[in-house]
Amino acid sequence: MIRKIITIDQDKCVGCGLCTNACQEGAIGLVNGKAQLLRDDYCDGLGNCLPVCPTGAISFEEREAAAFDKSAVEQHKASKAAPQTLACGCPGSQSRAFEKDTSAKQEQPAANAAPIESQLRQWPVQIKLIPVNAPYLDNADLLIAADCSAFAYGNFHEEFIKDKVTIIGCPKLDEGDYTEKFTEILNLNNIKSITIARMEVPCCGGLENAVKTAMLNSGKIIPWKVVTISVDGNILP
Repeated sequence: MIRKIITIDQDKCVGCGLCTNACQEGAIGLVNGKAQLLRDDYCDGLGNCLPVCPTGAISFEEREAAAFDKSAVEQHKASKAAPQTLACGCPGSQSRAFEKDTSAKQEQPAANAAPIESQLRQWPVQIKLIPVNAPYLDNADLLIAADCSAFAYGNFHEEFIKDKVTIIGCPKLDEGDYTEKFTEILNLNNIKSITIARMEVPCCGGLENAVKTAMLNSGKIIPWKVVTISVDGNILP
């Protein structure tokens, strides 16, 4: 049938992931760092994704396309919501908490001194792997950080990770949407505060947007702030 359906300009798309959050049917996904329409019959043609695109990469076109299939959409959404397990039963995903001695301020070591201690307090840290009901999440000050941020900012452990539970991810490279996972974490735990450490690049906007949407979905008012780091390692005002 000929109908109105979205089209995505791959040259304009920056892979921020905002459209994947806006599409309630799950019709859009990130493939190789770019937004793509996954299946014609997932798209209802209403265009909730259009206004959130920061580069104007999404528009409507009329073409031959399969009709919108609500039952297929429900099956697709149910499959995404189902818990995922690693086929290998990888022991590296086992949840663990670490005790850190923070009684004394650490100083920069001399050339032959012992290395600076990691401030990481738990494992795993990747958004896709962290259990939503892990004990260390309750009453936690949460750091949600873009993958690149710790590499770009030299003193990241002391200024950001210290005394926080750390979750990392990349909206451009990770498949799917973080909003549901963040919403579950907020619903199941008493999170005291949220710090978002993102890079200045547009795709990191997907991380920030997912946190905002999760707070709205959970109905919880939580102190939060966003810190933006430049690609050359400076904190932007």
